[in-house]
Amino acid sequence: MHTLAGLLRRLPPSCGPVRLVAVDGHAGSGKSTFAARLAAALGDAPVLHLDDIASHEELFAWDGRLLAEVVEPLARGATAHYAPYDWRARRFGPAPRALPPAPVVLVEGVGAGRRALRPRLARLLWMELPREESWARGRARDGAEQRGFWTGWVEAERRHFAEDPSRPFADLLVRQSATGYEVLPGPAGTVGPDQIITQGEGPSAMC
Repeated sequence: MHTLAGLLRRLPPSCGPVRLVAVDGHAGSGKSTFAARLAAALGDAPVLHLDDIASHEELFAWDGRLLAEVVEPLARGATAHYAPYDWRARRFGPAPRALPPAPVVLVEGVGAGRRALRPRLARLLWMELPREESWARGRARDGAEQRGFWTGWVEAERRHFAEDPSRPFADLLVRQSATGYEVLPGPAGTVGPDQIITQGEGPSAMC
């Protein structure tokens, strides 16, 4: 994980002074857990969870709000402020949350690698877990209470990735294993000159 963190720190800024790094993948693929561990390796880098930006009414149609409330302020070197969505109360919270323009800021969630955001990304990471397996994990995590929501979500996610796929543009693929994470070059193939994260390098590929 520290090898990956070092690689990300050495990237040129992509959004004003910020290196904006997306962690995308199917719902239930482990994005939040991986992003938390990567943030810790980066010295507690800020993490924007797209669950705070999306809502029941806008599962994926939140591009404008994300760009206006988060991306544009960070691009100016300013602290972004957004109101996180409360999925139980079905409304946005009254207290804005601050997101500072740190050297590396992580954006994690389904659709983090969408085309509207990609021009601002320093790197796009994709959690490499098949969608059916990811969705099964997500359903098990959320329990019977969210069964109805998951039915609608699966169809919405299918439509989103059919219209705006992320994986083909991923710089790195992340696979979870029993001993950690394996990080491999992605379809975009833009890891860079210090391409030390490859499948064939044994321990150095794990984090």
